[in-house]
Amino acid sequence: MVRKIAGQGMPLAVRHLRGMFKKFSKTSDDDNDHGESSQWLLCDDDHCHDPNYENDFIPTATVQPGWFGRRTRMERYLMLAATTVVFVVVALAISLASVIYGYRTGILHGDVDASLLPVVSAALTGCPDTTTSTGGSSDVCLTQGCVKAAASLVDSMDQTVNPCEDFFKFACGGFLKTKIIPDDKTALSRFNEVSDDLQEKLRGLVEAEETSKDSPSTKMVKALYKSCTNTESIKKHGLEPLKGILKKMGGWPVLEGDTWKPSAFQWTSNIYINRQLGYSLDYIFDFSVTTNIKNSTWRIIDIDQPPLGMPSRKYLLKGLNDSDVQAYYNYQVNLAELLGADRTRAMVELKESLEFEIQLANFSLPKEERRNATKLYNKMTIKELQEMVPEIPWLEYINSILTPFFTVTIQEPVIVNVPSYVKKLGKLLIKTPKRVIANYMLWRVTAASVSFLSEDARDIQLEYSKKLVGKGTREPRWKECMRSVSGRYIRAEFKKILENIDWMDEATRIRALKKAEAITPHIAYPPELLIDDKLTELYDGLEISSGELLENMRNMTIFGTDYSFKRLREKIDKKDWRNHGSAAVVNAFYSPLENSIQFPAGILQGTFFGADRPKYMNFGAIGYVIGHEITHGFDDSGRQFDAKGDLRDWWEKETKEKFLKKAKCIIEQYGNYTAPEVNLNLNGINTQGENIADNGGIKESYMAYNQWVKDNGEEKTLPSLPYSTKQLFWISAANAWCGKYRPETLKLRILTGAHSPAQFRVNGPFSNQPEFAHDWKCPAGSTLNPSNRCSVW
Repeated sequence: MVRKIAGQGMPLAVRHLRGMFKKFSKTSDDDNDHGESSQWLLCDDDHCHDPNYENDFIPTATVQPGWFGRRTRMERYLMLAATTVVFVVVALAISLASVIYGYRTGILHGDVDASLLPVVSAALTGCPDTTTSTGGSSDVCLTQGCVKAAASLVDSMDQTVNPCEDFFKFACGGFLKTKIIPDDKTALSRFNEVSDDLQEKLRGLVEAEETSKDSPSTKMVKALYKSCTNTESIKKHGLEPLKGILKKMGGWPVLEGDTWKPSAFQWTSNIYINRQLGYSLDYIFDFSVTTNIKNSTWRIIDIDQPPLGMPSRKYLLKGLNDSDVQAYYNYQVNLAELLGADRTRAMVELKESLEFEIQLANFSLPKEERRNATKLYNKMTIKELQEMVPEIPWLEYINSILTPFFTVTIQEPVIVNVPSYVKKLGKLLIKTPKRVIANYMLWRVTAASVSFLSEDARDIQLEYSKKLVGKGTREPRWKECMRSVSGRYIRAEFKKILENIDWMDEATRIRALKKAEAITPHIAYPPELLIDDKLTELYDGLEISSGELLENMRNMTIFGTDYSFKRLREKIDKKDWRNHGSAAVVNAFYSPLENSIQFPAGILQGTFFGADRPKYMNFGAIGYVIGHEITHGFDDSGRQFDAKGDLRDWWEKETKEKFLKKAKCIIEQYGNYTAPEVNLNLNGINTQGENIADNGGIKESYMAYNQWVKDNGEEKTLPSLPYSTKQLFWISAANAWCGKYRPETLKLRILTGAHSPAQFRVNGPFSNQPEFAHDWKCPAGSTLNPSNRCSVW
């Protein structure tokens, strides 16, 4: 998926460092499709900044993502390059320092064969493939790699299911029957399995005793991990760290009672204090330094609607009578009471602040209306913004936030994504009592801190998490802490598609081919990650100790925010290694502002890739992923950016209209799918980008494999499986998506996610491929051989 770079971007290390600390409320729209929904970040309870790209394959399953993640994929595009480096505190250290060190020491060699790098690179860059075919389609492959691959598929499948009626259950029925979602997870998938295995390996690295040979960045990673796992120290400090912070912010009114003085409060002043203490600036509206999407080599100030305390505005719009909103309200009251508030007062005052938040939700633009990048690109000067919304002191506010790096004038250009939001916000701030605004802002600070406090506070958080995502048990502490530290053929086939589609005019076709040719691949990890001096320079100024966890997390937020803001006048280097250093990530990404695709080392193993198994297995799995990412450059959002990554309408009018008509077919197809477990229809609009990418990806990968066979000859089949090589391609592709969700998580994903649930990512795109029906001899009119198909690419 495409990921918009966080406005308050941190260096690579910071974002990974934060990523080590998982919290129930994060999730990406990112989407962590099957992954755990949460990550410990200090932006606030449910929102935090995320890495450069939007992750494509593991949409979230819990509360709303952070500053960056909370937006739709399109919205994230908009800042995609904005802070390309975003937060690398110990991510670098853990993602890099772990994976990289793992390569150095041989710990990871068993899972990520060195030969995979040239193989995967060949698929993307056109270099020759270094593997060899096994030949003879009538023969059976009995090598160790083939036997293991066959055994894995047999365990996953339910061969009693008719593949022409439900291929997902045919390929994944065994997985669905035998796999049980652990109490500490909201979902289970192949991505989980590969990621868990990787985390186990990384754990050994960060738990090792510090040595004189450790680089400064490695020492920071170990110190951060130690501060996270030191539960005795966390218990000893209890709630005092947070209480002290709230006092520095002027006090949370619900705790202070009648001693709190409205005359001493200004919401703008509290935002400045948040900035100094390492908390989010985005409770009232979102402020960031992002990539200028119409001139993507430079950055610009961006003002947008804020992330909210629940996963989506849709929840809050249901009002206080909704059970999920009531759970959110109870979460607030219970935490306030734990911190010393009178419960009766808390119930009254926090209801008022929640009603304020519901008004913010009403002002916000829904995701369905945020897919058009041009609509969100409203450029104006600060002077014009001040005239439009005079209730907010914009120049003073912005200069206070950018201090000490820049002082801007009223002529400074800014992007205002949703002018209607800030207009209504200005009027709301004037008429709302200060006590209500303060209670809301200090609640968000409190919620952002819970994951780093003692168990009594975290238990209240867990109760809320259980209601929203169905997970009633936390992961083992070490796993939470790890998360905080933590091809030629395919591209050629996509170019053939562009050359041969009959609905594209020649002028647009030439531009599309130019964009496809310009896509830059980033495979595994950049070599700079192996250079200690590079990491030391990157983290210079970041202070991490083995002491208080909350203080460490605030330090990382301050470091990352500073890192982002001081780059306002800096020209963007789209190939900067710091933008592509997320090595220990089981995911893949496309960046529209870079026109690049990224495949971290973490995904180049397990179900997705193996150098010792037949090519149809790899083309079906990692090939599908590669094709998916390439197609993102030409989905409903990616198509709005040109070959250089700038927002520009390069489509001829007639061709654009034809594209939109074809995309509408996809929207309607998926919008008519129903998830029976929760009796909800999918949102065809919000998921269209991912669905277009899924459909294009599987088509390109299939065509690429057929071309590979023409060039290299037929392969052998697998033992104990009576299927042809082409049928095994489809099985491998579906097997990569085997996954199951808790009902609460499935509901959340459908309501807020950019990805369709797993079964529809198999049955949906496969039913649109005539080649699938041919290979499986599906009768006309069967579910996967419908009379009407959708096809964009």
